[in-house]
Amino acid sequence: MLKQQYKSAKFGIFITLAGNCKEAFTFYQSCFGGELFFEILEIPLNQYLNKPVISGSLISERIVLHGSDLVHDEGYQIGNHLAIYFPCRNSSERFRFIIQLSGNIADSSLELKKQRLIEITDIFGVRWILGLAHEK
Repeated sequence: MLKQQYKSAKFGIFITLAGNCKEAFTFYQSCFGGELFFEILEIPLNQYLNKPVISGSLISERIVLHGSDLVHDEGYQIGNHLAIYFPCRNSSERFRFIIQLSGNIADSSLELKKQRLIEITDIFGVRWILGLAHEK
């Protein structure tokens, strides 16, 4: 199912929701239609009532939204909960985008290579979520 999501995935807005991603995206689906996809963390975290959504997507003919319950290190604040989501084809492509967007080769050495989502801030202060389909 996740691979099917990436066949139709496009860049879009990434919304960080502090614990209600599934509820919010279900609401957005009722507004815009489309298909929902969720990847749920299978272990409970203390700060969440339910198992948090690692990655959620709403893909419809008119809009593409991506999001997560997992908030930034500085916590959820108005203004820091939006980012541009870009689905990378593989880790090599994502590595190239990390270097190009951040302007810093040090950011590309993050030990996050196998994580499905990596957040970076570009040289203009814009947040990017670089997604990665599961590679074999």
